[in-house]
Formats: sequence, C-alpha cells, structure tokens
Amino acid sequence: MIPGHRPERQTPPLKSVDSLMKNVIITAGPTYEPLDEVRRLTNHSTGRLGTELGNFLTSKGFQVTLLRGYYTTYQGNSHAETIIPFTTTESLSGILQSLSERSFDAVFHAAAVSDFRFGRIAPSDAAENDSHTHTGKWSTRTGNLIAELIPTMKILGTLRSLFRTSMIVGWKYEVDGDQASAIKQGSAQLESNATDLSIVNGPAYGNGFALMRPGLPTIHAESHDALYAQLLSNLEQHAGKHSH
Repeated sequence: MIPGHRPERQTPPLKSVDSLMKNVIITAGPTYEPLDEVRRLTNHSTGRLGTELGNFLTSKGFQVTLLRGYYTTYQGNSHAETIIPFTTTESLSGILQSLSERSFDAVFHAAAVSDFRFGRIAPSDAAENDSHTHTGKWSTRTGNLIAELIPTMKILGTLRSLFRTSMIVGWKYEVDGDQASAIKQGSAQLESNATDLSIVNGPAYGNGFALMRPGLPTIHAESHDALYAQLLSNLEQHAGKHSH
C-alpha cells in the first residue's frame, strides 16, 4: 500500500436474482391421524405433484427441502436436496416451525392435510360422560364404536407468521360445485391466510389448475408442467422484489 493513500472502497457487486433464489420448502403427500396403534384416518393424496415440483425446481438450481408424508404412494424418484418425512398434522406443523429459523425464498404447501383428527372414541353403549382412553387396538368384540372427529389446525394459516418474507403458495382442491365456486374458494383462501398464491384444482374446477394472486387476473395452467413454469415465474418476480 502506498503511504498516505486510502484505497477506494470496493462496492460488492449486486447479486443476481438467480443467486438469491436458492432455498424453498415443498410439502407433499398425506398426513394421517391415528385411531389406535394400528389404524389411522388419512386421504388419497399420492404426493406426486409436490415431488415433481421439487424435481423441476432442483433442475433450475434451487435447493429443495421436501417434506413428504410417510405414506406417500407416488413411486417416482425425488431429487430434492433434503427429504423429511412427516406423519400427523401436528408432526408437519412442528417440522415447519423448526425450519422457520432458517431463510427460505418460498414455501409451497401442496400436502393434503387431514381435516379431522379423532377425539373421544367409545363403545356405542357407553354413557356420554364416560371417559375412554385407548392406545392399543380396538377389538371388533367391543361392538360398534362412536368416534368423535375434531377439526385439525389449518397449517396454511400459520405460514405467514413463520415465513414473513417468503412467497407462500397454498393449494385448494375442490370436489363439489363448479369452476366459479372453486375460484371463489381460492380467493377466500388467499384473503384468510395472507398467502401470495392459491392453486385451485379438483373435479369442481375441471382440467388443469387456476393460479390465483391477490388483485391480479387468474391464470389457467393446462398441465402440471405449465403450472410449474408459472410458479417459477412468480418466484423469480418475488425474489426480485425482495433483493434490495
């Protein structure tokens, strides 16, 4: 260094959008809720969409953390950097809470979370105020059972407080009604959960997917590949807004 000479301050180069968008979480597959130690309440989710989305984003240079239901039936390989299994709704919620200590650019919540868990379970002839706790296996010799179903927590509604700057995407699978009613349900999901996108599909919507964003026109994606491309485009836009 030349005596008395102050070197010029080097301004670090601006990071590109590609270098900022590196870490995403994807949830996929079903949760389950135990009836006893051998039986459970679950759903028909295969985990295919979340696994394929993870592979697509991995191919684009993302580090994907895939939270996959223990009983996911989709047999395709996952290329995610990290795969974490979950079981119950409580299990999935706990994993997400622990991951919120790190920084992620997006959370794609495609898992099919059970809407109900078991509450009081008792023989049908038991008195209403009888307390029954059973952790083994209910025998058919018990006769008819009365099982109380209690709504589970809505994980999607907790994500904004956990991942404040992440792009959060929820799914809305609608069976009853028509496309207009399915779109309405997607809009309600956006508003009630403060998410960035809602992906609507199912028999009520029809073929393909509706990609919904607050205050913006709905985009129709005809196929899984078209949906993944749209999600990537929105993720790039989100990362650009949060790069300054």
